[in-house]
Amino acid sequence: MRADHRRGRSRRNALVAVTALLAGGGGLVAVNYAANASDVTAAAPTTRSARTITCPDVRSELPTVPRQAEAEVERNLQLLDRQTAEAGRRLVDTEGQGGPDFVQNAILGPLADKRKATIDRIGIAIGRSAAKPAGLDGLAVCNLGLAAPGTQPSGAGEASRRPGGSQGAGGGSGQQGSGSGAGQQGNDGPTAADFVDITKVAPNVRTVRRTAGASTGAFTSRCGTNERGQHNSDNDIVAPGVSNGAHHVHDYVGNKKVDFNSTNESLSAQRTTCTNGDQSAYYWPVLRDTSRQGPDANALGGGAEGNRGAILVPSTVTITYQGSPTGKVVAMPRFLRIITGDAKAFTNGTKNANAHWSCTGFENKVQLTDKYPICPHGSKVVRSFAFQSCWDGSNTDSADHRSHVAFPDARGNCAEGFKAIPRLTMRLVYKTPAAPNFAVDGFQGQQHNAITDHNDFINVMSDRLMRQAVSCINSGRRCG
Repeated sequence: MRADHRRGRSRRNALVAVTALLAGGGGLVAVNYAANASDVTAAAPTTRSARTITCPDVRSELPTVPRQAEAEVERNLQLLDRQTAEAGRRLVDTEGQGGPDFVQNAILGPLADKRKATIDRIGIAIGRSAAKPAGLDGLAVCNLGLAAPGTQPSGAGEASRRPGGSQGAGGGSGQQGSGSGAGQQGNDGPTAADFVDITKVAPNVRTVRRTAGASTGAFTSRCGTNERGQHNSDNDIVAPGVSNGAHHVHDYVGNKKVDFNSTNESLSAQRTTCTNGDQSAYYWPVLRDTSRQGPDANALGGGAEGNRGAILVPSTVTITYQGSPTGKVVAMPRFLRIITGDAKAFTNGTKNANAHWSCTGFENKVQLTDKYPICPHGSKVVRSFAFQSCWDGSNTDSADHRSHVAFPDARGNCAEGFKAIPRLTMRLVYKTPAAPNFAVDGFQGQQHNAITDHNDFINVMSDRLMRQAVSCINSGRRCG
């Protein structure tokens, strides 16, 4: 794939091995990412019967997609997402209508027909350049399940079962918080069991030893907290050209206009919220107070897709670029795109999760993966992200949005053929309501589980500003 190909469009759920890294005292475990969108499940917003439409995952059943077919295949995979979401909304809108066969005849049957036509187009697109995949027709039919609050949708299968316990959770679910926030999210979680009293969690943070040649400096971009409310449910990296491609709402800081229509040219022409002129786009799923109603209660990406509650503004957002524990770093290329974390880790499993939850005063001791923290009085909730910091030296993106970057190994070294770049870390601090009255936005079917937290980044720093950052980091200074 060409170095200037700004975003790949083939299968995005390929997995790679986990690499654990706790860098330079930063107190973050970095784990590799499996990219966001697929068409596994579309749960209707909560209704009296909490009915859920569950569809087979077409993306995971495809062979390697030829480069010539990537764009067409990706457009049709995104169309499958929209078809399932539309059927979920119709399921809600028609609650109580018709006879016993109404849902099958009016919703599931037409959905299967639409999906079959779309899946056929995917097969034809692949077949023009490679062997046409067989057996995809069986993925067209979706099922209807009934789910009680806190349970998995009927027919979700083994892949949808809850992953293993949180790192350092001490084997227990922790203290149950007060309030009714879990109920505000309906059957799509979280529940009180998804929260843990952080004071009862054993320390689990490790660090990587620095060598004599380590780059020990840091460069900080001060970009605000999105206090002006720049939001949308797009994702220009994994779903370019698709409105509501994320199906959940993002916070943005840095670049002042990032949406599904963004290009390198449009991003470089925008102003920024960062005080040093950094035009980069930094975005992540919003955190919500689920005890209150938000302004997007009936909107796509918001309440219409299960993401309910008032959006919380972080009290602080810290964006820092750090060095390598084993050597110097080289400049990131402009328009480099990186995604860290797995937005579907609840169903994909823990392999590629990179969620880190903690409390102020505990960050250097405890980081949680699949639990939200219950913080003691006077302490605030913290979300942390450590991005991949090894680059292949040529590409600004890749077909799966991951292969062009990687995490260092356990000793902090990049793999052969990769170069160390400034390690982007982000720290978001929140004053939240009492547990379990808060939850991160996510895809339907992911139960708003803490493990699905993720973060996105497009480097739009000028070459001059990036050189300044690298100089600060490699010389051991702190700048910003």
